[in-house]
Amino acid sequence: MAARFVHYPVFGTAHRAVKGRTPTKEEKKWMDFICQQGCIVCQNEIGVFSPCEPHHMEGKTQAGAHFLTIPLCWNHHRSGINTTECVSRHPHKTDFEQRYGRETDLLEQLQELQDG
Repeated sequence: MAARFVHYPVFGTAHRAVKGRTPTKEEKKWMDFICQQGCIVCQNEIGVFSPCEPHHMEGKTQAGAHFLTIPLCWNHHRSGINTTECVSRHPHKTDFEQRYGRETDLLEQLQELQDG
């Protein structure tokens, strides 16, 4: 079976789709917004915009799951590295949160930005 790919509209990059519920119109709007912000960690740590992808904090299958997302670049999301320069969220959640803050706090930061 061929792999499905999802195209995120901000950057037009393809990502291998993972099983989950299709986002609602409002959830798509939220994910578009966060991806326009760039990686939240790169913004907070070094003040630069980095292309990103949505990190789902609680999976993708439950209602509202696509609202529980934060924008992370590939290095901070799923590169698997854990060095003095960068910690990837997967598979290093504890080290990631110790270094950059809790995912829920990063989500709140984005919600406040959206609320303006």
